[in-house]
Amino acid sequence: MPLQFELCPGRPIGGDHPCFIIAEIGQNHQGDLETAKRMIRVAKECGADCAKFQKSELEHKFNKRALERPYTSKHSWGKTYGEHKRHLEFSHDQYRELQRYAKEIGIFFTASGMDEMAVEFLHDLDVPFFKVGSGDTNNFPYLEKTAKKGRPMVISSGMQSMNTMQQVYKLVKAINPNFCFLQCTSAYPLQPEDVNLCVITEYQSVFPDIPIGYSGHETGIAISIAAVAMGAKVLERHITLDKTWKGSDHQASLEPKELAELVRSIRMVEKAMGSPVKRLLSCEVACNEKLGKSVVAKVRIPEGTTLTLDMLTVKVGEPKGYPPEDIFDLVGKKVRINIGEDETIVEDAIENHVKKVKC
Repeated sequence: MPLQFELCPGRPIGGDHPCFIIAEIGQNHQGDLETAKRMIRVAKECGADCAKFQKSELEHKFNKRALERPYTSKHSWGKTYGEHKRHLEFSHDQYRELQRYAKEIGIFFTASGMDEMAVEFLHDLDVPFFKVGSGDTNNFPYLEKTAKKGRPMVISSGMQSMNTMQQVYKLVKAINPNFCFLQCTSAYPLQPEDVNLCVITEYQSVFPDIPIGYSGHETGIAISIAAVAMGAKVLERHITLDKTWKGSDHQASLEPKELAELVRSIRMVEKAMGSPVKRLLSCEVACNEKLGKSVVAKVRIPEGTTLTLDMLTVKVGEPKGYPPEDIFDLVGKKVRINIGEDETIVEDAIENHVKKVKC
């Protein structure tokens, strides 16, 4: 059984606990605080467990030349990359306001700390867990400092190799046992052939003592549902209010109706996973009574006859008798009574019958 731990107060993940669903707002709020609040409410109303943002202290995430680089993309909010990012970056006070709003409506709130100073701020903000974006998964000084904060961690694995993820595991595990990995491919939108859901299974084998999840950037919801069916214990998907809005993440995001359907489908799949024990269920009894088959006499069988296979066949019989899987066990046994052609072979008709106990 994979490790279980409390990701948020009162909300454990791993084991048999429901998949923890993160609605990644990121910077799809367009730099507008009221839009961000609307998106938090959408996440709550659609049934997500957590609304998540991306927090950067820009001078600590980018060097000066990167911030001064001209940015002429159709998605740009400024002439330079720095102007673009500043437009989308909320202040500390705005983050506190968003956190209060999320608490008020009853949904967990956190953010990816995109640099070490952002992690410091989020720690002071008292977020329930840290999300490590794929761009920092191989940033070992960052990981070490984040792990030492003692908060649970959710670590995406986009752009990384298995060798790197094994190094990440060893580094974090030695400091903080409460973390999980998310299979992730860093492309927006992500094509199905690049998803590699099988990595979930590989992670479950290589890292059996931590929960494994999935962070998806594909369009639609089918692949994310499949990830949960494969055992993903945390699921992260970007959300938007409108896929046509300016911004590179919107096309790979889910609109409210899609998010709501995803959550409904995941909860249905979790119910459907059920028990690994295969047995006749109470809901199947009526069908079994109506259509379940029994061993039937192919010919007339006189009292005292030793049964052979050519005397027997399988049909829907009335009354119920020996089940088909016991037909070979009847061969060589004697009958105590006369059995007419096409009659069911019942237990009382067989000498020294021993009733089987079925599990």
